[in-house]
Amino acid sequence: MATATRSRTADTALSTAERAFELLTCEPAPLSFDARPVPGLPDTTMPLDKLRKLLLFERYDSDTTDALWRQLAHHAREWGPAWVVGSIGVALPALTHMAAKISGGRPRHAEDVDSEVLAGFLQALRTADLDAPRLWLRLCWVAWRAGVAVIKGGDTEELPLDLSSGSHSPRMPYGHPDLLLGRAAAAGLISPENAELISATRFGDSLIEALAAEQGVTASSLRMRRRRAERAVAAAVVRGDLSGPVRTSNRHEAAMAA
Repeated sequence: MATATRSRTADTALSTAERAFELLTCEPAPLSFDARPVPGLPDTTMPLDKLRKLLLFERYDSDTTDALWRQLAHHAREWGPAWVVGSIGVALPALTHMAAKISGGRPRHAEDVDSEVLAGFLQALRTADLDAPRLWLRLCWVAWRAGVAVIKGGDTEELPLDLSSGSHSPRMPYGHPDLLLGRAAAAGLISPENAELISATRFGDSLIEALAAEQGVTASSLRMRRRRAERAVAAAVVRGDLSGPVRTSNRHEAAMAA
């Protein structure tokens, strides 16, 4: 997990969480984690601040990371508030880095971004499917999207085309994005599979890495597919093709966006 330093003129949700974590892990009785059941971690019990340092400076594969966060999330859900604070504390270097990246150049949003990143991570910690793969990435994804929502017009990855630009301004409203994607698929602009890909990864909780693993393809190739499909939808919106009766004959564009 990456970390970043960040100056603050006032307390924020993340800095408050850090102080709570410090109190929780100080002597004489720091909250400790049993790493022995986690493959790849040292065969010992260690204070949570030591675990956090270990994660900062060592690289672990996804199996180890999943097992670690499965255990931390279980403790947070079953063993009370101290483990909620402790689990958040272990994640704080990544959450702080994430929040700094989102609010970079927007200091007036920093406190709100901190709060939403923390709230998103906490929500995911309490509700995420612990058996599905890439647990750590899914927890971070929810936190990232919560923070990005504070920054108007922001996005989580490749920034989509400005749908309101061009010579033909789109006629709004289009309704829920899934309806727009459904119209694009019905018009043959994108395939139903790509409509589902966009919906699941942009508006749902699916991670593109997990979908790529399920389909036996690389995440980069799946992102490229999604990007082409999004551009086809964006171009159609700019032209106004999706604001009137749906056309169903444009198979060439669908093939290009497949």
